[in-house]
Amino acid sequence: MRRICYISGTRADFGLMRSTLQILRDHVEVDLAVIATGMHLSPWYGNTVEEIEAAGLRIAARVPVPLEPATGATMARNIGTMVSAFVDTLESERPDAVLLLGDRGEMLAGALAGIHLNIPVAHIHGGERSGTVDEPVRHAISKLSHLHFAATDEARERLVRMGEDPDRIHVTGAPGLDGLMDGELPDRDEVLRLHGLDPARPFALMVYHPVLQEAETAADDTRRILKSLADAGLQTLALMPNADAGSEGVREALGEAKGQPGLTVRTHLARPAFIAAMAHADLMIGNSSAGIIEAASFGTPVLNVGPRQNLRERNANVLDVPATEAALADGVARLLAQGRLAPHNVYGDGRAGERIARLLATTPLDGTLMMKVNGY
Repeated sequence: MRRICYISGTRADFGLMRSTLQILRDHVEVDLAVIATGMHLSPWYGNTVEEIEAAGLRIAARVPVPLEPATGATMARNIGTMVSAFVDTLESERPDAVLLLGDRGEMLAGALAGIHLNIPVAHIHGGERSGTVDEPVRHAISKLSHLHFAATDEARERLVRMGEDPDRIHVTGAPGLDGLMDGELPDRDEVLRLHGLDPARPFALMVYHPVLQEAETAADDTRRILKSLADAGLQTLALMPNADAGSEGVREALGEAKGQPGLTVRTHLARPAFIAAMAHADLMIGNSSAGIIEAASFGTPVLNVGPRQNLRERNANVLDVPATEAALADGVARLLAQGRLAPHNVYGDGRAGERIARLLATTPLDGTLMMKVNGY
């Protein structure tokens, strides 16, 4: 039986991976454990470690790290803390592979710990571009990894150009699409009433995270986004940001606006509630990867603000604008006039989890895999 250890640090990565992790949990040839760290362990961010437990997943370790002050220095120090703690857990668990997703610091720490313990590292969503600090971190994780589960053909080709062995790169699709279309969504009126909004009026789903290189402007950017929605007559369901540099500014601006008519601010939405809001929103706005990846499966129009998702593959529902008052107003008006598109998603068919589980259960994890060299 293969022992797999997944590292999770945020509500976002766990929401994307929940279906895949449950497939792994139920696989007869896999024993899965999760290391929970970062925002999962903070009541301020919803204590979302409880969602991991509710999904029936075994938690191998809880690795707390300070989340304040929300600065680049805190983020960097936490990587060191997590490397040390992950080494202790991985030595105890002795997994056959470490599974990671995306571009966050906890995933980089997991890759560093795994490769130095001679444990194969499997990386999901490698080969994608995203600008800001996220892109070099993502590529660093890819260079420390031994297996790649790419979301698209374009991402696969970029990994090959980075020197990764083509035989170790598998196009699985994005796991965040798995289960999106399964089951019935609550109806729109129910979703809006749940969040204290008027079902007779249009609404926007806002998810805006700070960018390290633009942390000082995060508060003003948030205020401009909120103003553009209010000026367009939209109600807004806004989520609090991740605990990254600049998040205090986003929180400050959302806190100032709390109580305004037509605005609801939530610390966290469980995955089903988030999906329902995204599916029914007349507009999604901000810079979340959910707008780039998942929203297209519902045809939801997305206004992507600023550089956080820079150069990432787009679906036809995404319009990019800078965080200026004029550009935001124009972008909101254009997407509302355009309306919802037919669902089509370049990021896959919603079956990534079963492909990832099959590959983790059957791919040879021998010494040859660990002898990594660039292919150029």
